Amino acid sequence: MSTNESQKIVAYGIAITDEILDEAAYKRYGELVVPLIEKHGGRFIVGGVDPLVLEGEWPSGHQITMVEFPSMEHAKAWYNSPEYVPVHDMIPTIFRRRLLFVEGIKTSTTK
Repeated sequence: MSTNESQKIVAYGIAITDEILDEAAYKRYGELVVPLIEKHGGRFIVGGVDPLVLEGEWPSGHQITMVEFPSMEHAKAWYNSPEYVPVHDMIPTIFRRRLLFVEGIKTSTTK
């Protein structure tokens, strides 16, 4: 991946929620996780939405959430943080998901 001076490498956390088992607990998870993500420099850019599928298949009810972090190190620091461990441990009883981290290019719009 090549970048120029107006671009920088950032990390994206992509969560695919396959099934919500407990709606109330899912809402509580969101309330707990948002400040922890923000503490590690993350910001939500897509929040739990059903995608518009133009090609291929996508199971009904599966949602996508995307978080942008300043770097892969920030993303991993959030995921491995002592504050997130007890929140993460709640997941198996609340929802089923897949979580990926990828690096990408963020184009700067300011100089």
